[in-house]
Parts: sequence; C-alpha cells; structure tokens
Amino acid sequence: MVGSSWVELVERNVATFGEVVVGVDPSFSDIPEFFGDGNDNAWIGRFVDFMIDTIEGHLGFIKFQSAYFEACGLVGLTALASGIKRARAAGIGVILDAKRGDIGATAAAYARAYLTPAAAGGSGDFEADCLTVNPLMGPDTLEPFVDCANRFGKGLFVLCRTSNPGAGWLQDQMTGNRYVSDRVADLIAGMGTVASSSGLNAVGAVVGATVPHEGRRLRQLLPRSIILAPGLGAQGADPAAIYSLRGSTPGDLLIPVSRGLTRVDDRHMSMDDYRQLIIARIGALKSAVAYDYRAARSMTA
Repeated sequence: MVGSSWVELVERNVATFGEVVVGVDPSFSDIPEFFGDGNDNAWIGRFVDFMIDTIEGHLGFIKFQSAYFEACGLVGLTALASGIKRARAAGIGVILDAKRGDIGATAAAYARAYLTPAAAGGSGDFEADCLTVNPLMGPDTLEPFVDCANRFGKGLFVLCRTSNPGAGWLQDQMTGNRYVSDRVADLIAGMGTVASSSGLNAVGAVVGATVPHEGRRLRQLLPRSIILAPGLGAQGADPAAIYSLRGSTPGDLLIPVSRGLTRVDDRHMSMDDYRQLIIARIGALKSAVAYDYRAARSMTA
C-alpha cells in the first residue's frame, strides 16, 4: 500500500498482524534445496518471492538485510529491488537493514538511494519505507536521512544499543556522566516529527532484546519512538525481555526475527512443508510476544 507514511503503516499493520517482522537474510546453506543449487545465485530471487508469498496475510512487516543481497552481486541486487517493490505493493512495511551512515554529500546520496521516491529524484529501485542508520560519525551525518524521512513520510531506525555480544564495548561506556547509548537515545528523541495522532515519531531506535536492563532505561528516554528490538531466535533473547522495551502506544515496538523463522536443518524438505513450518513458527512467535495495551493501561489507571 505505497503512499502511506511509515508511522501510519506501522499503526495499521501492527493492529492487523501484530509486531513481528520477518527478517530476510538469505543464506543458501540455511534454506531448503528446492530453491536451487546455489551455483548461479538465481535461488535468491526465488527465495524472496517465496517469503513474500508465504507471509502475506500473516505478517505486516519485512526486513531485508542488504549485505546478503550485495554478496550475490547483480542478481542479488535485482532480487532486492524486486522484493522491495512486491512487498510494498502488497501493503507490507519494508525495512531496509543497510546501517548506512556517512558525511555530507555521501549521506545525502544514501538517503536519495533508499528513502527518496523516483518522482522526487530517487532511482526508485531500492526505495523502502524505513532504513536503519548508524550514528557513529555524529548528528550531522543523520540529517540527510531525517530530512528525507520528514519530506517523504519515511521511517528511520538509528542504532542505539544493539544486540551483538560486543556492543557494550562502546555503547555501555560512560561519556561524562552518561552512557553512550543514552546520549544516542537523547539524539533520537529530538529528531524527526510526530507523525500521527498517536504521537509516535518516525525516527526510532534499534535496541536489542538481549539487553533488557539497558532496554528498560532507554525506553524511558524514548517514550514516543518506535523501537526495533532484534535478538529473539538465533541470538537467544527471552521473549519476556520484550516487555522491558514496550512503551504505552500500540506500534511503538517491532520485533524482527530472521533465522529463527527461516533456518532449517533438514534441507530436503518440500516447498509445502517449508511454507507450513514458517507459518507455524510465525504463529508461535506472535503468541509468545502478544501484548494487550488496553488491559495494561486499565491495570495502571
């Protein structure tokens, strides 16, 4: 449903399908062999089409990890462009996980590539609804992305406190009397615009579900931000940790899972069995993280 703003898309799709985001990180060794032999990279396009066909009507969000597509060369980039277009046309919110961040004109070029519609000067090939960005080089490097988000109704997820084991080496360090991640959270909270009557901001944060203590502190600094919370599944986060990242507004949390939904040990399974396995995993995950905001509000009233 191209044309809705990112926040409107989040509110609508969370209400209909819940908070789970399927992560598409195509690794040939982790998926069934019926997609191809892996010799010509044509399998990646078939996998993307299969995933969109499978999740449509079950999930409202898809996250493409650009590195896996880039690793497959032009075939991979073609599959990425096609997948983005197909998913957006189906009303599935598309997050492009590219973690871009650079200075000046380079950041502006990235913003044009991923957030600018063709009618406004972008190529249109990789236009997503939302993009992950890296703030390490400073606030000025985020400005072109924020400008595009505001102009074209896009979303951003800024890396804040990530889920990888080594994240604390920098993100949990003190600068002055503040954690680095707290300073990033302050930056995020002051960027973007409130994009709907719910008060959600289109500039959100990546905060890992693997760090519930840090997540609880950061949520307090980001009351109106949408948090993207990776870590469930292969990274081992407990679904209960998700509650530390919740705010008070439906749509303020999205939960991506990649290998936990798509990886298999039995690579000989059929297409139908694989589809049913993914649908069953989606159902189990949605049940595990389900949350009733109305009931929670009534209990605290």
